[in-house]
Amino acid sequence: MKEEQQYWTNRYENQSTGWDIGYPSTPIKEFADQLTHKTISILIPGAGNAYEAEYLWKQGFKNVYILDISEYPLKAFKERNPDFPDMQIIQEDFFKHEGQYDLILEQTFFCSLVPTDENRNAYAEHTACLLKPNGKLVGVWFDIPLTENLEKRPFGGTKELYLNYLKPYFKTQTFERCYNSIPPRRGNELFGIFERV
Repeated sequence: MKEEQQYWTNRYENQSTGWDIGYPSTPIKEFADQLTHKTISILIPGAGNAYEAEYLWKQGFKNVYILDISEYPLKAFKERNPDFPDMQIIQEDFFKHEGQYDLILEQTFFCSLVPTDENRNAYAEHTACLLKPNGKLVGVWFDIPLTENLEKRPFGGTKELYLNYLKPYFKTQTFERCYNSIPPRRGNELFGIFERV
């Protein structure tokens, strides 16, 4: 926990945050725009600066929870959104988090984890545990080669590889190449909707 926490805090402090686009990613924003029940409970793990949570909050979703291992981006989020409830800003190791949610939004958090079978299986299993019956995992995974370089995050994978980990816990509703990625990521993202089995 401490090593991962320090790693991500250092990345934020050094502004080594190439993944941070400064606004909600288009695939998740457009998915959020289709949601009609604003009382659903939503978790965004590995939220970072949590632009998606900020967008949802401003659209009237009041049960949004953000979780990150580093306090650094969470403090920045709170400064931008002083009315956002403190109890819904969680600094914690994702794998130790407990709760029950209707929806978990995945903004390439999976791809930030060191890509061992153990980590990726644990992600799929714990994500399913955090969802209510019929709860959904929705979001974006990088469709880029998984290399041997364990220092170069984000880590990639393929549709088939990700499905290997997710299939035991989720029913796939859709998992396809993003048609609405931002230009620098076009062709390199998959968008998925999965329902807990």
